[in-house]
Amino acid sequence: MADSSRDPEALEREIVRARDELARTIDELADRANPKHVAQRGAERLREEADHVAKAIGALVRPSDPAKDEEEGGQLDKRLLLAGVGAAVTVTALVLWRRKRRRR
Repeated sequence: MADSSRDPEALEREIVRARDELARTIDELADRANPKHVAQRGAERLREEADHVAKAIGALVRPSDPAKDEEEGGQLDKRLLLAGVGAAVTVTALVLWRRKRRRR
């Protein structure tokens, strides 16, 4: 026999506490698996990585005139970043397309 000396009210409180914890866990898992939130987290990671790449490229390519650095440096960084992102997207799309074609 189980522990018969346990208080029924204590058991009920323990069950309610476990049920509430389980409900919170399920809500958290549903939030993590929500496609919209997954896409938002992916986009945020992509923005962070793009920012790191832009900073790295910006450190390598600087206009020679300090006055132009303030005016055109950001534009140059943005253009290089966009070119790099465009190239990465194109290469990824081509690789996925070829894989899909091979499987047919």
